Amino acid sequence: MSTLRFEFVAQDHIVFEGDVNMVLIPGADGVIGVLPKHAPLMAVVEPGEVMVRIEGEEDRYFAVGGGFVEVRPDKVVLVARSGESVEEIDAARAEAALRRAQEYLASPERDRDVDRRVAMEAALRRSRVRLDLVRRRRGGRRAAERPYRPGGAEEEES
Repeated sequence: MSTLRFEFVAQDHIVFEGDVNMVLIPGADGVIGVLPKHAPLMAVVEPGEVMVRIEGEEDRYFAVGGGFVEVRPDKVVLVARSGESVEEIDAARAEAALRRAQEYLASPERDRDVDRRVAMEAALRRSRVRLDLVRRRRGGRRAAERPYRPGGAEEEES
C-alpha cells in the first residue's frame, strides 16, 4: 500500500511526523480525508480529532486546536495552534479548563472584554475536543468501550 509523509506541527513541538496510508483532518467544511496522490489543497483546520492510519498498526488519534493544512500528492503538513496525542491528554486539566471557560461565559463579565470572550470560547471548544477524544479513544480503542468519567476515573471492566 502506498504512503505519504504527514507532518503535524503545533506552536511549540512536533506532534507527529511519519509515513502514513491515510489521514483524516477536521476542516472548516467537514472532515478532509487524505490518501497518497491527493490533489493539492490548502484548508482551514477546525478544532477536532485527527486520525492517522498506518498499515499494520492501530489507528492513532490526536486532538488539534485549529490551524491550517497543506496537502500535496506525497505530503501533508498540518500547522496547528495546539496538538497532542490521545495518550498525552490530561483529562483532569482539560476538565478544569472546560469549567473555567463555562463559568466565564456564563458570567456578566463576558460582555466586557470581547477578546477574552473569544479566547474562552476557543478554550471551551478545545477542552470539549480533548475530553471527547479521551472518552472515545483512550487506549487506542476504535469505539467508546471505556466510558469517560469526570476527574479521570474510568469504570472497571467486568
